[in-house]
Amino acid sequence: MDIQIKPIVTEKATAYAEKQNRYTFAVSPAANKFQIKDIVEKLYNVRVDKVNIANYAGKRKQRYTKGGIIRGRRDAFKKAYVTVAEGQKIDYYSNI
Repeated sequence: MDIQIKPIVTEKATAYAEKQNRYTFAVSPAANKFQIKDIVEKLYNVRVDKVNIANYAGKRKQRYTKGGIIRGRRDAFKKAYVTVAEGQKIDYYSNI
């Protein structure tokens, strides 16, 4: 199973990282806490203390065009809040 993970860089997520040493990632809906912990430790060379997850359902979207109404759905995703060991940091831009 291929699990995709990408960092979420928003004002709120940056505040969590600075104050609580907690980083936010969008992950595949099929991923579990153990897999997320393993991937983050391998990618960023840090020790993960705790992983919290939140599931987000896909939203229905529609827009009006000349040809009629176009209806669709946004994909569901899972958000992971990863707490890193004291004194360690994650640099999102190191592996670009």
